[in-house]
Amino acid sequence: MTEMVDKVVAITGASSGIGEATARLLAARGAAVVLGARRSDRLDQVAADIVDRGGRAEVCTVDVTRRADLERLVDTAVTRFGRLDVLVNNAGVARLGPVGDLDVDGWSAMIDVNVRGVLNGIAAALPVFRAQGHGHLVTTLSTSGLTITPTQAVYAGTKNAVRTLLEGLRQECTDGALRTTSISPGMVRTEFSDRIAESWTDRGAASALTDAVAELGMAPDAVARAIAFAIEQPDDVEVGDITIRPTRQG
Repeated sequence: MTEMVDKVVAITGASSGIGEATARLLAARGAAVVLGARRSDRLDQVAADIVDRGGRAEVCTVDVTRRADLERLVDTAVTRFGRLDVLVNNAGVARLGPVGDLDVDGWSAMIDVNVRGVLNGIAAALPVFRAQGHGHLVTTLSTSGLTITPTQAVYAGTKNAVRTLLEGLRQECTDGALRTTSISPGMVRTEFSDRIAESWTDRGAASALTDAVAELGMAPDAVARAIAFAIEQPDDVEVGDITIRPTRQG
């Protein structure tokens, strides 16, 4: 835990679920956290709770599809705490259904948030990491990109695009100044799963997903602990990939 003290960590999608759990855990272990999401009222509540418990937190309203918002998130960390050690690219969306449904708007939303949003985060953080001589990109992916199943083709495609991107970036940065970590969670009990079910036109499949997550899903704290593990490693150690899922998930 000593490796977490005084780390400065910015987190997107921090208003609920995995992002919120990660912010709370890292702050409890001594990190200063900068919380980014679109729901500013919820961010304020999470940050106030962290501060009330003796932690350090700042908030920044962020839509990851807007590059300027990510730049503002990074600038907030540097201005308030003097640097940025870790950017957790956690914001994401999912619209499930057969490709043949031609949900073009849903495809665009997933590409904009899941791919372009990560690229915007990299573009904002990488110059700071280079100037400091160190930095860590942690990105939430999904087991959907590891086990390909019907109805998840486009969603899994966005996650695998980012997986490829991060591996290429890792190989380009061999001077020790950048670490990259991909976290692939399985079923997690969060609002994210609820939103997937709400947007799914196949109500039977949506109901089955809701029931499966309720029965099998992990608490978001489990993923937060995996993220903390990767961050807490010594600077010369990189945890490249973590797959974390319920023991009963097929």
